[in-house]
Amino acid sequence: MRFSSSKENYIKAIFHLQQTDGIVTTNDLARELQTKPASVTDMLKKLKAQKLLLYEKYQGFRLSTEGKKIALQIIRKHRLWECFLLEKLRFGWEEVHEIAEELEHITSKKLVDRLDEFLGFPKTDPHGDPIPDSNGKFKSRQHILLSDLPPNKPAVVSNIGDQSIEMLELLKHKSITLGMKLEVKKKFTFDRSLELKTKNQSSITISEEVAKNVFVMYDE
Repeated sequence: MRFSSSKENYIKAIFHLQQTDGIVTTNDLARELQTKPASVTDMLKKLKAQKLLLYEKYQGFRLSTEGKKIALQIIRKHRLWECFLLEKLRFGWEEVHEIAEELEHITSKKLVDRLDEFLGFPKTDPHGDPIPDSNGKFKSRQHILLSDLPPNKPAVVSNIGDQSIEMLELLKHKSITLGMKLEVKKKFTFDRSLELKTKNQSSITISEEVAKNVFVMYDE
């Protein structure tokens, strides 16, 4: 079954929102999509009629099994296109999200599977988010916030929380990239900023706000 770009955007947004609370409200979705609650209500009726939503009276709604399956395929396409744009067309990691938002609506499964193969079956996108396989399955990764990393504990940058253009430009300016090995050398009491030591021994100072948007995995 094919869906309009608008419906796919709703499905994807609901999927991301329900990861936090398990249930989504009309107002939550309206804020996420920056639209009016009345418009959201109309679309929810259409999605429910197609059995893509489960509604819980007085609480909210969540995706059905079929709705979740569709959401994961949209996310798979989006993240594979981000990899392609970054690795093959050399777009900056702060540029790829917006373009992938358009490319994710391509419906050809054969094209997406060929793209996956062409890229070598990547497990994560340029921001460290897992890429679902053709069956919608992916492995979750255990990572912590950089702000919670104990001093002198080797770690690897694994994911970026705030993926806005502004945040990614700042990280690029600080030369912080996925896969980078680093340690926290000092946490300043005054403003809770962090001094980091990277693999090449250079020092970087970042704010607490930035550190709370960078995820790392222990480098054992």
